[in-house]
Amino acid sequence: MSKYTTGEIAKLCSVSVRTVQYYDMRNILVPSELSEGGRRLYSEDDLKKMKTICFLREVGLSINNISRLLKEDNFENVLSVILDEHQKFLEEEMSDIDKKLKFVEEIKSELKNTKRLSVESIGDIAQMMKNKRNLAKLRWGMAIVGIIMDIIEIGTAVLWWKSGIWWPFALGMCVVIGLGIWISLFYFKRVAYICPECHEVFKPKLKNAFLAYHTPNTRKLTCPKCNHKGYCVEIYSTNEKKESDSTHC
Repeated sequence: MSKYTTGEIAKLCSVSVRTVQYYDMRNILVPSELSEGGRRLYSEDDLKKMKTICFLREVGLSINNISRLLKEDNFENVLSVILDEHQKFLEEEMSDIDKKLKFVEEIKSELKNTKRLSVESIGDIAQMMKNKRNLAKLRWGMAIVGIIMDIIEIGTAVLWWKSGIWWPFALGMCVVIGLGIWISLFYFKRVAYICPECHEVFKPKLKNAFLAYHTPNTRKLTCPKCNHKGYCVEIYSTNEKKESDSTHC
């Protein structure tokens, strides 16, 4: 079986030696053995694990979240669902690129066949399928509202500290709490989760979803179908109906 040094595994995974050493220090990727001279040696399985870690970093998971997921008993199932969702995302991107290429080809064809390119014809072509990336937009919206809440809270707190006037802070906190409740309801109404065990798509109760530990792409919930409790993969839900009767997370 092949063995790889720190430098070799770094090169194969297109990362720096320092990155591999950092993962070793964090006990995320520990070498399988040490040579007689004390050099760290990695196995084929270590290489596969390193590539998995690099992929999870690319899809937005932090080092702490990756470390926790790797310790999960059903990590392979969670990873399988993440891969399925990432594959769908890439397929959508490919479809979007294909449509943009078709847009360019139609514009070029019309330029060849007509002396004038009408505004109407451009508008018709431009109505082709748009890449919505709904989940990404939803999270950006959450981030923007969060920034607004921070500005209100910090701004009124500073005003209270400097001027001694407390009521703007009290009013601001009411606004912040109201925004927090509203954005939480708005967000969880538009997302669903996939169980890594039975692949059931479900909507958890707001309280359970809100309090559950989560990563950028997963949330630790209980599947209403198979009762598996663990990290479920978050997706954008096209069905915004409440499904509280079927969710017991």
